[in-house]
Amino acid sequence: MSTIREVTRGYCQRNDALASVSYFGTFAVYFLTLYAAVQFHGTWALAAPLVVINAMAGVRLYVLQHDCGHHSLFSRRWMNDWAGYALSTFTLTPYRAMQYNHNEHHRFLGDLDARRAGEIHTMTLREWQAADWKTRLLYRLYRNPLILIPIGGLFVYVIRYRWPKNTMKVGPTGVLVHDALLVAWIALLWVLGGVAALAVYGATVMIAAFTGVFLVYLQHNFEDTYWDHRPDLRHDLAALQGSSALDLGWWFDLATGNIAYHDIHHFNANIPSYRLRACHREIRDAFDLPTINWPEAIRSFALKLWDEQQGKLVPFPRTEGRFGAGRTAA
Repeated sequence: MSTIREVTRGYCQRNDALASVSYFGTFAVYFLTLYAAVQFHGTWALAAPLVVINAMAGVRLYVLQHDCGHHSLFSRRWMNDWAGYALSTFTLTPYRAMQYNHNEHHRFLGDLDARRAGEIHTMTLREWQAADWKTRLLYRLYRNPLILIPIGGLFVYVIRYRWPKNTMKVGPTGVLVHDALLVAWIALLWVLGGVAALAVYGATVMIAAFTGVFLVYLQHNFEDTYWDHRPDLRHDLAALQGSSALDLGWWFDLATGNIAYHDIHHFNANIPSYRLRACHREIRDAFDLPTINWPEAIRSFALKLWDEQQGKLVPFPRTEGRFGAGRTAA
């Protein structure tokens, strides 16, 4: 692991020129495609691709805000913070709350005793077998991708982030200011573009939210992920084995700011997003880092429970009664 750490340190150098191209270039794509989609709103064959590109630009803005939260995008701390604040209105995510909660996620990654810090809740097989039928039913609904992605995405980004968890710890003033700026941004869209602008904006928010939850799920929910109890928890394994590397193509990496190489990010959060892909491609073969392609990514949504005995994520077990507690078939 020390060798991997030495290699990754070579990719931690911030480059303000690259960061600026990534930052302002993404903003340019975001505003241009939003404007063009509104202009072509009556011709959806032209507007629809622009809406998708705009949504992906929104996802990329969120990844850049995430980088700012780690102070890894620009060379100076204040530059990252101000850039993060500027992004927050367009990512629908209050900067300081995001930063605090995400750092908690890094701190407790793979910790079965601190799953509250994770983005997607995962039950263990043992907990499932001991649960009553109501708990099982709610968990089945929660982990259903037809609910988790669309409803979960809209709930988190449109509703939950108006007052994120731990808001009182980071200070409610910043969250209230963020929400006020978001209202002002939506009002500006209404004034400049009317119903068409709000329709296009709503569509891009939905697609971006769905993509965000899709990514968040796959970053830590796959068959050979890693969980354990303290003091046996190994942080190096939680980072490299408990986080995925999604190799879904160059265009996907471009659209998502390389955040799909999440194992290397968790192993060394100081690597800027514009260096993650190159870093992973250098070390994946030398250190046998697995990658997940599209078929495996889709199959991962069938995995629901952490089996502590097998040490892997598994589907729901077959039961005599679908929601009956404690009745696992042989």
